[in-house]
Amino acid sequence: MTARKRLGLIVNPIAGMGGGVGLKGTDSATTLQRARELGATPRSGIRANVALSIVLERLGDEVELITAPGAMGEEIALSAGFTPIVIGSVTGGETSPDDTRHAAKVMLDAGVDLLLFAGGDGTARDICGVIDGHLISLGIPTGVKMHSAVYATNPRSAGEAAARFLIAATPRSREAEVMDIDEELFRGGRVSARLYGMMRVPDLPRLVQNLKSGSSGSDQAVLTGIADDIIERMQDGALYIIGPGTTTREIVTRMGGQKTLLGVDLFCRAEAIALDATEAQILNHLDGIPARIVVTPIGGQGFLFGRGNQQLSAEVIRRVGPENIIVVATMDKIAGLRGDPFLIDTGDPVTDESLAGYIRVVTNYHTETVYQIA
Repeated sequence: MTARKRLGLIVNPIAGMGGGVGLKGTDSATTLQRARELGATPRSGIRANVALSIVLERLGDEVELITAPGAMGEEIALSAGFTPIVIGSVTGGETSPDDTRHAAKVMLDAGVDLLLFAGGDGTARDICGVIDGHLISLGIPTGVKMHSAVYATNPRSAGEAAARFLIAATPRSREAEVMDIDEELFRGGRVSARLYGMMRVPDLPRLVQNLKSGSSGSDQAVLTGIADDIIERMQDGALYIIGPGTTTREIVTRMGGQKTLLGVDLFCRAEAIALDATEAQILNHLDGIPARIVVTPIGGQGFLFGRGNQQLSAEVIRRVGPENIIVVATMDKIAGLRGDPFLIDTGDPVTDESLAGYIRVVTNYHTETVYQIA
């Protein structure tokens, strides 16, 4: 490169804190406080650090990092080994969407070559409203609900994508959708998502996630067949940890129970042990009892873990064992991935790698297919 590239960084320090404690997000001060009361801890900085470390490893002093003050970027940049240029300001106390929007305006005015931001859909929405397509950006996924197509598949991919984009002689970008949902409706089991705008992102398909798609309205008979297959193989005395989704909900419905559509529920056969469980509650129920995790991939994106089910943490997966994970999906949902593999983003590379390979997927009654996990 003939001149140093300028990389911008904005971190939403509270993004994703509600995931492990089952709160579906932290867009309001009340929910943030509740998350802290339940023992939630910040995760954005840790995940942003992973991405920045990849950039520094790949580009070294060929990149100049420009960031917001304090917890919105400066602290993470220093911990990753950068000597950043700190610009802008933040208000005292808890950071707010106004701080994110102000930081985005500063990055736009500074003319950075690429803006990396760590957060969820709310963060993307705040930034999109300011840059209005005039700044190529990429999200480091740290939130709970990441429906938007502007995020890397995981923090390492964010760093790799940023490095490839900055080093390319003719970097390519494309428009991607910024989506967000109503958190209050989401906590009540209803998904009301809307398009808030478009953002230009690096055109690196395998490193940047797809837009989350809704239910395809698959034939009810297929969902019933999947549910009956899982119920038939259930073992007495085993704990079944059932992840979010309409496909998994059908299992509980066929047992005569009620499931939280967007939560993680615990059952011993038809007996509900805990509904909308947190990570801590799941771990507490794993002592001395065999367990199975039942999940369905997110439509359009293919994530099995790390999007909307952060309660199913790396520790939960380790305790249950990769061999005790059951994946269910209709063939319509699998076809919608267009050959892209299932994805894992628990935040723990060792756990993610332990799940890589191929897994059986229940697609109907006594019907399975084999699908790749990246």
